Amino acid sequence: MIGRIAGRIDWRGADHVLIDVRGVGYIVHCSERTLAALPGVGGMAALYTDLLVREDLLQLFGFPTLAEKEWHRLLMSVQGVGAKAALAILGALGPEGVGRAIAIGDWNAITAAKGVGAKTAQRLVNELKDKAPTVMAMGTAPPPMPDAGEVIEAAAPAVAAADPVGHAPAGKGAQAEALSALTNLGYGPGEAAGAVAQAAGEDAQADTAALIRAALRLLAPKG
Repeated sequence: MIGRIAGRIDWRGADHVLIDVRGVGYIVHCSERTLAALPGVGGMAALYTDLLVREDLLQLFGFPTLAEKEWHRLLMSVQGVGAKAALAILGALGPEGVGRAIAIGDWNAITAAKGVGAKTAQRLVNELKDKAPTVMAMGTAPPPMPDAGEVIEAAAPAVAAADPVGHAPAGKGAQAEALSALTNLGYGPGEAAGAVAQAAGEDAQADTAALIRAALRLLAPKG
């Protein structure tokens, strides 16, 4: 299994890049969001990868973080969502956007991805609402940088494209920490993820403590 690739970009296509790794070229399919964050031809890139094996086809898919790679796998586990549809969803929303949409049941947001209709989006939300928190808690750590002695260098992760105003990535870590804290308090993963996602949507700069307080208010019994 090819789990990570780092090397020089020799070609950029509409949905893939050709990465030269010490003389061997790998075609790696990526989402629009990831492609936008990668350097041009001649630049150095590092991506986590997943190999899709079929009887008549081998395709390599690339992701800037392990969390996004896991999202791709999880999305593909839903009937009607293939590898390209999963990439389209990640390209349209980003991993954080996908997690938030699933956590709060916003299937309409998922239809923003090309080729994903309402029925598929609803099925995706219903089937993944209890599985999503595990991936949401992974955070968004980029691929490890190569050792100084290596010839190749890692490119900037696609997270930059998902956050053009330059918010500190600590906010995403705060969401993971808040989610963990709430589940430790006994809340179900699904309801905890929904509350944290809603709280983060209302205040993108909130730290862990603020997210926990806001989520607890949302989870408190009404009336």
